[in-house]
Amino acid sequence: MPTINKKVTSMKRIPSHKVVYSFSPKHKPAEHVNLKEKILLETQDAFGNQIKNENTSIEKLDWTKVNGATGPLYINGAESGDTLIVNIEEIRMPEKGVIAVVPEQGALKNKPIKPTVKVVPIRNGQIHFENGIKLKAEPMIGTIGVAPKTGEIPTGTSGKHGGNMDAKEITAGTRLYLPVFAKGALFAAGDLHAIQADGEVCVSAIEIPGEIILSFDILKGRNPSWPVLEIRDSYALLACGDSLDEASELAVEAAVEALMREHKWSFEEAYMFASLAVDVKVNQVVDPKKGVRAVILKRLVSIESLCPEKHDKNFQ
Repeated sequence: MPTINKKVTSMKRIPSHKVVYSFSPKHKPAEHVNLKEKILLETQDAFGNQIKNENTSIEKLDWTKVNGATGPLYINGAESGDTLIVNIEEIRMPEKGVIAVVPEQGALKNKPIKPTVKVVPIRNGQIHFENGIKLKAEPMIGTIGVAPKTGEIPTGTSGKHGGNMDAKEITAGTRLYLPVFAKGALFAAGDLHAIQADGEVCVSAIEIPGEIILSFDILKGRNPSWPVLEIRDSYALLACGDSLDEASELAVEAAVEALMREHKWSFEEAYMFASLAVDVKVNQVVDPKKGVRAVILKRLVSIESLCPEKHDKNFQ
């Protein structure tokens, strides 16, 4: 793990053993956090730090201890019907990560797959894969979300609460808007990747433990229909479904509704414009819910149109 400098040590640090494997309003908070307060989350990798070397047997992993998320954090002032704003300020990586292929998993799950683990060095911001092939490290957060209104949702899946969205653009310098369903939001995050391409096709990326520095704000009385990611000059609506077709339909529907609110357009006008100005991109194709993002330039839509006012009695 990287060494944290003196400036960072003054923050609240949430250790990686404070981990949950579901998002639920029943979980006891690991910490209470004030708005704008910087927090440092230590995270385990997606395999629960169980893979020690390339001889580790995939079959012998404890699969009940994977895809953990550090937390949950009780965000003071967050209430059902609000939007939690997550400011992702920094992601810190170790000097190596792991990637694996698992039989009957991934985009090519019908192929005969030999269970294989690969340990990959990370040096000077570069992923050293094999035979001198290197890629620039682009650390991102795979699992990030809040508790649902009732029940529990495994951290390995995604939904309107966030969860295992595996969107490669959830990275340092971005801002994530999550609908709040439970008092205090009960936020948690984990499953860091040193790099991941759209699709995450083999079911894992370069999985790493690490540290996330973040802070929180709130939009009171407003909430998005799906998590919204603010990326430089764009917003991305992060939707999911049982198929890519369903996920795409839900993402486009949310984008069209936002354009209707923003410009006072009819459905038909907004639908036509979406065909010109909304990019639909794949997040991942391998989790229980498939994920896509609908991307819209900031100059074409406001965060208020993406996170409309909604009263608690109507908030599901």
